[in-house]
Amino acid sequence: MPDMQTSDLTPRQYWAEVKSNPRRARFGFGEKAALINIDLQRAYTDVERFATAYRTHPNQIPYINRLAELARSRNMPVIWTYVAYMDNADDAGVWGTRTNTEDSLQNIKENSERAELDPRLDIDRHRDAVVNKRMASVFHDSLIPSLLIWHKVDTVILTGGSTSGCVRASAVASLSHGYRTIVPEECVADKHEIPHFSNLCDIMLKYGDVEPFAAVEAWLASHPGCPPIREGRGLSF
Repeated sequence: MPDMQTSDLTPRQYWAEVKSNPRRARFGFGEKAALINIDLQRAYTDVERFATAYRTHPNQIPYINRLAELARSRNMPVIWTYVAYMDNADDAGVWGTRTNTEDSLQNIKENSERAELDPRLDIDRHRDAVVNKRMASVFHDSLIPSLLIWHKVDTVILTGGSTSGCVRASAVASLSHGYRTIVPEECVADKHEIPHFSNLCDIMLKYGDVEPFAAVEAWLASHPGCPPIREGRGLSF
């Protein structure tokens, strides 16, 4: 058995190598996508206010708003998730036991500043689903799997953060549920470039397609549109 490969490349350099490999087959887009925007809440986006926040690409929020606009115009579902817990954090389980500071995960409470979705986001409260998730994957103990079945999608587009945490966990779960999984590179972010680029590599090599924002925008813009499932109000869970 050959030894594990070694390399002197940085994660950023390794990602550039993986991304440029023309032999790497893609899963590709299907017929209908759901756009799932993960935890774009102030705890993770408001870098002026919270120590837990981060920024990777300066146009992340405008790009996500553009994808949401296009998805709605094609009758594709748009879903926003956020993390928030009970006052006693029982619903955080063991995930909330490592630290206990004001910045700790389990101390993000419903209706708190840290739980608020970023005000720069264009959320259509009449059409979009806003889902409180409690674990890393958007699929875990949430209504998102049911929403995807209801909307008859075959492709999941993931944005948000963090790349190495909830985005990666959701990409693994998305593939495991049988969905083509697309991650627009400029639309995901992390606290540090090492986990960010390392996990882009893992997602690209194993679980989904990491595409430039422009490619995802172009696919949505050129899509003929899907029949509406139902005209109605947005949902919050």
